[in-house]
Amino acid sequence: MATATDKSPYLKIRDLTKKFGDFTALSDISLDVYDGEFVCFLGPSGCGKTTLLRAIAGLDIQTTGSIEQGSSDISALPPAERDFGIVFQSYALFPNLTVNKNIAYGLENRKLPTDQIRARVTELLELVGLPDQGDKYPAQLSGGQQQRVALARAMATSPGLLLLDEPLSALDARVRVHLRTEIKDLQRRLGVTTIMVTHDQEEALTMADRIVVMDHGVIEQVGAPEEIYGKPATAFVADFIGTMNFADGVVTGDGIVKMGDTDLRCDTNGYASGTPVAVAIRPEDINAQDVEDNDENLVSSDILHLEFLGSFYRAELGGAAFEGHEIRADFSINLVRRKNVAVGSTLPIRFPSEFIRLYPRSGG
Repeated sequence: MATATDKSPYLKIRDLTKKFGDFTALSDISLDVYDGEFVCFLGPSGCGKTTLLRAIAGLDIQTTGSIEQGSSDISALPPAERDFGIVFQSYALFPNLTVNKNIAYGLENRKLPTDQIRARVTELLELVGLPDQGDKYPAQLSGGQQQRVALARAMATSPGLLLLDEPLSALDARVRVHLRTEIKDLQRRLGVTTIMVTHDQEEALTMADRIVVMDHGVIEQVGAPEEIYGKPATAFVADFIGTMNFADGVVTGDGIVKMGDTDLRCDTNGYASGTPVAVAIRPEDINAQDVEDNDENLVSSDILHLEFLGSFYRAELGGAAFEGHEIRADFSINLVRRKNVAVGSTLPIRFPSEFIRLYPRSGG
């Protein structure tokens, strides 16, 4: 991985806009991707992530803006003249060709010597864990095996850029989890710069060096998985990644926000006193362990509902501080047992100031 800002970007996207008639699919996108980096484009359906990938590949040329790869302007180049390999959700293997022939396809088009092609195909089959499957046809393979073949075919010509378009979404959950580990390990071994499109936040969080969160054709935030999850820049990112509680609040002073009948101390981010805000905190950050009466940001909560989720309980909380908002907290099994937490009971909880985030309130 290489994300050092003192390096020149391997892929440089500047002011990229893509329109389909009157519809703007991408609006003024600028992004740098560094050599050897694994970047995920993440967002809901229709956010523009696949359109951006297709623009990089030359499959949908942008309306305005530029794309440079390895210091060369590729903005107007057709796909065949760009240096990338691509893997689609649907595998897109040739059903009438064997696995060997599928992987060799790009190499044969380059008219490489037969023995060189054979050696490269053998190497790639070993690399993706399918050394004995070369003579089979795609229909004889499982979905996971077909996707490995598609990956080997994409890597056959040693492209500078690997593009993955929802490569795991057609697979069942167990295979998906296993294959995402394999893809990430393979990417690290090869050091190939990789961009993956996904709507699955777990995939992005576990695989990416950096995540590009998109919505309605714009980039909401770019950052490492820990940054995207722990310090979401907008309410959209906070809501889209993981589980986030939101409650109405009003900034009442520097470092103080009022939520319901409770004053909470937190970073008010320069919001002026009297500003309506959305108060956000993740369920796992609400603290009920070793709470003292004089603790900062102490809130009395009523347990409205408890849901057993195996390794923890998710509680729905009520009380004067929450003003009808559904606030969820995650409690360990040990805490629930030790404090006899049950539906109908009252529990003092603490909102740690470092985990409270404020966002502009919708309509506020």
